[in-house]
Amino acid sequence: MKRKYLFSTFLAVGILMACQTEKKTMEAPKITKRKIVIYQVFTRLFGNTDTLNKPWGTLEENGVGKFADFTDKALSEIKDLGVTHIWYTGVPHHALVNDYTDYGISNDDPDVVKGRAGSPYAVKDYYNVNPDLAVDPANRLEEFKALIARTHAAGLKLMIDIVPNHVARNYEGRTNPEGVSDFGEQDDTSLAYHVNNNFYYIPGEAFKVPNWENEYLPLGGEESNSSDGAFEEVPAKWTGNGSRLAQPHFNDWYETVKINYGVRPNGELDFAVLPEDYAKKDHAAHLAFWQDKKIPDSWNKFKDIALYWLEMGVDGFRFDMAEMVPVEFWSYMNSSIKAKNPDAVLLAEVYNPDLYRAYIHKGKMDYLYDKVELYDSLKHIIKGYGWTDHIPVVQKGMEDIEHHMLHFLENHDEQRIASAEFAGNAELAKPAMVVSATLSTSPTMIYFGQEVGEPGAEDAGFGKPSRTSIFDYIGVPHHQRWVNNKQFDGGQLSDSEKELRDFYQKLLNFTITSEALMGEYEEIHFFNKEHTSGYDHRILSYVRWSPNEKVLVVSNFEDDKSYELDLKIPESIIEKWSLEEGIYDFEEMLCQEQNLKLIVEEGKGNIAVKLNPLESLILKLK
Repeated sequence: MKRKYLFSTFLAVGILMACQTEKKTMEAPKITKRKIVIYQVFTRLFGNTDTLNKPWGTLEENGVGKFADFTDKALSEIKDLGVTHIWYTGVPHHALVNDYTDYGISNDDPDVVKGRAGSPYAVKDYYNVNPDLAVDPANRLEEFKALIARTHAAGLKLMIDIVPNHVARNYEGRTNPEGVSDFGEQDDTSLAYHVNNNFYYIPGEAFKVPNWENEYLPLGGEESNSSDGAFEEVPAKWTGNGSRLAQPHFNDWYETVKINYGVRPNGELDFAVLPEDYAKKDHAAHLAFWQDKKIPDSWNKFKDIALYWLEMGVDGFRFDMAEMVPVEFWSYMNSSIKAKNPDAVLLAEVYNPDLYRAYIHKGKMDYLYDKVELYDSLKHIIKGYGWTDHIPVVQKGMEDIEHHMLHFLENHDEQRIASAEFAGNAELAKPAMVVSATLSTSPTMIYFGQEVGEPGAEDAGFGKPSRTSIFDYIGVPHHQRWVNNKQFDGGQLSDSEKELRDFYQKLLNFTITSEALMGEYEEIHFFNKEHTSGYDHRILSYVRWSPNEKVLVVSNFEDDKSYELDLKIPESIIEKWSLEEGIYDFEEMLCQEQNLKLIVEEGKGNIAVKLNPLESLILKLK
C-alpha cells in the first residue's frame, strides 16, 4: 500500500517535470499542507458501459454501474489525474423502482420515486447501501467495504453523502444495528410536533400524490400495478422542502419527508442555543457543551449514522442542504465526528452567503460550496458577459474564510460546461478551471466526465439534458469512451478529449504539489488594468507565494482573441518576494512553450507575455 502511494506521488511530480527542461536540483521544502482535490463520481453511472440510453429505460435496458467497476486500475487512473479524495455519490440505500424482494427489501412506489433509479437524496435505509450497486445484492455491504479497502489502497480518501434534512417517504431500515430504531418508529403521530418526533405530521389528513404537471407521468406513463396515483401515508407528513400540504405540489420534494430537529412549527427552538463565543472554540469545546444538554432524538439518530460509516472506514461526508438544518445540530454532529476521526472531511451544501460564517465557525464545517459567489461569477465570464473584475472582489470578500470555500465548475446539480445550455464547449472553461483551482487555499472539486467534456445531452426520463441524470438508469457517453469497456485507459477518446483530460491532469497535479497555493494571495489585476496597455476585463492575473515558491497566474477568457502584454508586477510584490534587480526565469507549469523572464528594475517587475485564446499561464519563478 505504501509503495503504491509513493508511486502515485512520484507520478504526479513526473507529470510536471515532463513539461520542463534543465531543471535545477534543489532540496525539497518541508511543507505539511497541500491543496486537496475531490473527484465527485456518481457511483451508479461510473462503470456502466451500456449505450442504449432509452428514455425511462429499465436497469436491464440501460445498464447500471457497480462498486466492482472501481477496479485498482480505475482508481489508479483517478488518483493519477491529480485527485486526493473521491466522493462516491449515491451510496446509501435510497428509494428506487426495481424488485429486490428476494433480498428482503420492500418495493418502492413509483408515485413517490423520481425516475426509475431514484434520487440519491431520498434515502430509504441509512445502515445499508444501494442494492443496484452490488454484483450480489445480498452481499452489498461487503462489496462496499471492499471498495473502501481498494480506495485506500490506491492512496485516496473517500466521502459519502448524508442527507440530514429529509429521508425517503417510505423510509424502512431493514438492517439497523441492534438497538437502533427507525425514523418515526417511536413518534406520536397524533401530534403535529413533539421535540422527539422524527417527523412533522398533519393529523387527520392522509397524504395525496401530487397532481402531475408538464405532461409528466411516473415511469414515463408506463402502465404499472404499483403506479396507481396513490401512496398510503396516514397521517400525512411534511414534505422534505418544508411543504405542510397533505398533497404537495409537483415541484415540491414530494418523494421525501422533512426531519424534525426540535424546531417548532412556529420557529421556536426546543434545544440550547450556542453562545456567540463558541464561534471561536474548537471541536472539543463544542462536544463538551452538549454533554449536559437535552438532545432531540433526530440529532442522535444522525450522529449514530455518521459514526457507523466512520467505523466502516469512510473518511468524510458531503452534507446535503445543510442550511435547512439548525447550526446547533451541526455543532453537535460535527464535534462528535471529529472526536472519532479528527481528519474527517466535512463538506456542506450551503447557498446563503449570510450563513457561511455561522456554519463554518459554529457548525464546525470544514468546507462549504462556493457557488453563489465564485461559481456564478465564473459561469457568467465563461458565457461571455461576465467581467473578470468581479473575481478579485469575490476573493476579497471571502478573505477571512477563503480556505473553507470549495471551488468547482461542475457537480451533479449544475449544468455540464459542454452542454448547449451552458457553454456548449468544454474548452471555454479552461481559464476558469485554472482560476478555480489556483485562486485560493480551498479544495478543488471536479465531477466525473468533466475532464473529457461530457455534455449531459441525454434525455434520460425524469432527468433532462444539460445535467447528467441522477434519477435514471443511463449511460454517460463521453465518460464511457474513457472507460473503454472497463479498461479505464481513454482508448476511445477523441484527440480533443484526450487533450482536455491532459490539461486537467497537468493542472490538478500542480495544485496538489504546490506549496505556493497554500500560501499568500494578492491580485495584480486592477494594477495591470491601470498600467498595462491592452489589458482588459477578459484577462485575470494574480500572484501566489510561500517562502519557497513564487507563482504568477494569468488567464485569457477570450476564445477568439490573443493578447501581447507587458505585464506588470507591483513594487509591493517584488518587495514581499525579496527580489533584487535583475532577470529571473520562469517555469510554465501547464507546458505552454514560452521562454518567459521577469525583469526587475527600480523595484518593479515586468514580464512580456503572449496569451493565446483561452490560454492560461502558471508561471513559477525559478
